[in-house]
Amino acid sequence: MSHLKLFAATLKWHGIKLLEKHDIARKVFFHGQRYVSSGISEPFLSGSNFSYVEEMYYAWLENPKSVHKIRGHHVAQLDPLGILDADLDSFVPSDLITTIDKLGFYGLHESDLDKVFQLPTTTFIGGSETSLSLREIIKRLENTYCQHIGLEFMFINDVEQCQWIRQKFETPGVMKFTNEEKRTLLARLVRSMRFEDFLARKWSSEKRFGLEGCEVMIPALKTIIDKSSEMGIEYVIMGMPHRGRLNVLANVIRKELEQIFCQFDPKLEAADEGSGDVKYHLGMYHERINRATNKKITLSLMANPSHLEAVDPVVQGKTKAEQFYRGDMAGKKVMSILLHGDAAFAGQGVVYETFHLSDLPSYTTNGTIHVVVNNQIGFTTDPRMARSSPYPTDVARVVNAPIFHVNADDPEAVMYVCSVAAEWRNTFNKDVVVDLVCYRRRGHNEMDEPMFTQPLMYKQIHKQVPVLKKYADKLIADGTVTLQEFEEEIAKYDRICEEAYTRSKDNKILHIKHWLDSPWPGFFNVDGEPKSMSCPPTGISEDLLTHIGNVASSVPVKDFKIHAGLSRILRARLEMTKNRVVDWALAEYMAFGSFLKEGIHVRLSGQDVERGTFSHRHHVLHDQEVDKRTCVPMNHLWEQQAPYTVCNSSLSEYGVLGFELGFAMASPNALVCWEAQFGDFHNTAQCIIDQFISSGQAKWVRHNGIVLLLPHGMEGMGPEHSSARPERFLQMSNDDSDAYPEFTEQFEVSQLYECNWIVVNCSTPANYFHVLRRQILLPFRKPLIILTPKSLLRHPEAKSSFDEMVSGTTFQRVIPENGLAAHTPHEVRRVIFCTGKVYYDLVKERKSQDLEKQVAITRLEQISPFPFDLLKEELEKYPGADLVWCQEEHKNSGYYDYVKPRFRTIVNHTRPIWYVGREPAAAAATGNKNTHLVSLRRFLDTAFNLEAFEGKTF
Repeated sequence: MSHLKLFAATLKWHGIKLLEKHDIARKVFFHGQRYVSSGISEPFLSGSNFSYVEEMYYAWLENPKSVHKIRGHHVAQLDPLGILDADLDSFVPSDLITTIDKLGFYGLHESDLDKVFQLPTTTFIGGSETSLSLREIIKRLENTYCQHIGLEFMFINDVEQCQWIRQKFETPGVMKFTNEEKRTLLARLVRSMRFEDFLARKWSSEKRFGLEGCEVMIPALKTIIDKSSEMGIEYVIMGMPHRGRLNVLANVIRKELEQIFCQFDPKLEAADEGSGDVKYHLGMYHERINRATNKKITLSLMANPSHLEAVDPVVQGKTKAEQFYRGDMAGKKVMSILLHGDAAFAGQGVVYETFHLSDLPSYTTNGTIHVVVNNQIGFTTDPRMARSSPYPTDVARVVNAPIFHVNADDPEAVMYVCSVAAEWRNTFNKDVVVDLVCYRRRGHNEMDEPMFTQPLMYKQIHKQVPVLKKYADKLIADGTVTLQEFEEEIAKYDRICEEAYTRSKDNKILHIKHWLDSPWPGFFNVDGEPKSMSCPPTGISEDLLTHIGNVASSVPVKDFKIHAGLSRILRARLEMTKNRVVDWALAEYMAFGSFLKEGIHVRLSGQDVERGTFSHRHHVLHDQEVDKRTCVPMNHLWEQQAPYTVCNSSLSEYGVLGFELGFAMASPNALVCWEAQFGDFHNTAQCIIDQFISSGQAKWVRHNGIVLLLPHGMEGMGPEHSSARPERFLQMSNDDSDAYPEFTEQFEVSQLYECNWIVVNCSTPANYFHVLRRQILLPFRKPLIILTPKSLLRHPEAKSSFDEMVSGTTFQRVIPENGLAAHTPHEVRRVIFCTGKVYYDLVKERKSQDLEKQVAITRLEQISPFPFDLLKEELEKYPGADLVWCQEEHKNSGYYDYVKPRFRTIVNHTRPIWYVGREPAAAAATGNKNTHLVSLRRFLDTAFNLEAFEGKTF
């Protein structure tokens, strides 16, 4: 590697940075004769050259910063406008040989240009030749590194990979295209550009976020797909922003043009299946034959919101899932392509989070091809105001992804770079970035005026000859195509568009399901509806409970030494199993284990989930004497079972939750759970929750059964370790507070089907077990938000009997009072409704005040959708009692604002529902233990003061 560095350092115009740290340079390079002769081949390091390199090398060893950085891509001709540098640094290093007079920097003279030098084996510029003149060396290096392609790869600390890239770009004649390939490229450019022209002519005042200025992106994507198909890829999953999406749908995914055109019709009626989304957010799934390889290819473009880059981890999660279900552990059949804008790629933190998942064992997708549409502007913001790094792509360097910058007005250079990128990904299974340096012909959208803020840039853009004309003129000039053939190609595609436009007028109703990006064949009926509207009981046999409990209490691997403290935990589990009871951790184990027997894959992901933040789970055992030796007992339940994946994630919420959402998208026959370390931290992933989980089905008819486990409970642990902010989830629930439902036999399932997600706060391990089981047994999928406990994990009263979990038992949406008050309802003076952990505080206080006959306590286990039917029964049972809602959260958080109007609907506004709980506060919880206990004491006193609301108006 050192001789490579020295060669690169001497040939500054090579455009490759010096590599790092190698002491073996003398052994490798400083050997043999050194002499100067103009007539014969000579070693490259000779005379004054050697002295210079030696001096520079030792200076570098002493202080790397003392050696100048060299970037050939810095002077590459990347900007099609010719007015901006592709990076932010307009300074050209003085040691780059851009003119003959700079030879002196290296102790060389013009007379040395015709001397012949022997080439080192680390370069490929010679092809079959082993020596070249200095003049020819400079010329070939300039042609490789300083024209329309700029390469960044010398930061990669792998010799094989660096040499692979060099060979792909340095070898003479590598960028040769056949006439047939050139004609195909021209035809693809025609379709890309004429599609945008057609939309502009027909709907000149409509937003469409066109691709003008980067039309080459369409043939670029098709080249990536062609090459990947050739190398064995069968399924490509794509994510992209709004710019160019309609063009990609039309010319890459092959969405019917009439379905795209009808989206512009203002009279198009929406179908009943959801609220829908704007046309440039929609996705698509399509299976077709790849014409270049004659192989079957499946393409999926993920629907996504305007939140730029938010779709990145979602695409990666879906890709991982598709690889997992196909047994494609090396990513040879399924891959992802992510498209980015330059400003968002540099500016959005989720890009960094997603890159850092790329090589983690349970998250890697074995390499992604990133294509950056670098139009050198973000809405109205110049690059110098939008990022601090030289290039918008510098974030990719953190994972050693090579970056190929290319002038988007050179279609052949773009195609070659994209072909190499596809080869790289399928050879090394690593990420790669293609930076299409282009421009944006119009404003941010078609209605925007860019001259307000970028007048000089847009004066140049208005003069810019479109890439299609440039390339067509080139091919016509060299005889590859005739003018007539070119015009016929344009006329043919224009005719296709016109015919599709005529057919589009027949479409009167927009069906969002026609734009579904993740279909589940066989799960729904042919109309996309559930095959039934019933849910079987969620309990399982006692034998199954016992078997899972026994395995959960064991170490099913021989000669495996576990921690002594863990031995005590496993013994306690075994004792519970013998006594037919479960705590929270064991109930979860039994739910997960039961699915594995049924062939349902279970995946649990999040920070520290293997052990559990609260050291309660221990799903991965660690050998105390053998490093990195682990055991997952859940995968030893049966010989034939589905696999269980439990994986500690990187310290990311946004990226990881997006990833798990994507994983859950791939199949309905999997339980995919993401656990926040504390429920408070979910707001770092709020974009995924708001834009995808809450509204995904309404916007895109996309069902998803992801489960969010959010530890929650007011226990004096401070404002960031107490509350999952349930009010946020309830505010976004779509069940109506005023519409009194009709109670039918299938009310529970019908209500679940109509909701956008399910929010529960279970108070017993058995109910937690059942709600997990129900999630898979339902005939459809909805996101499930579970407020999980902390202190209840070890609370002596928070245990459940096997009797509550055996066959025939089900999830209880409401757990009514079943004590003394229930037997004498006419004596009850107050009914307290609550949810979650506060129930145990209330029961303890009621007993201490001897009010078990006068006060009934009813638990809402499922908060949304609201269990109108069961609560109506409870309210009718106690007609003379005060109605109180008690919560441990502050009044402006928690559940009260959600439950109050719904209780009032049930009683037809004839009875008040009083509030008992903490006062409103800006922070979610106090960090002072005494303040916490005082406020708890205060609201418990109010809850059991039967005169507290006398004389008050509601």
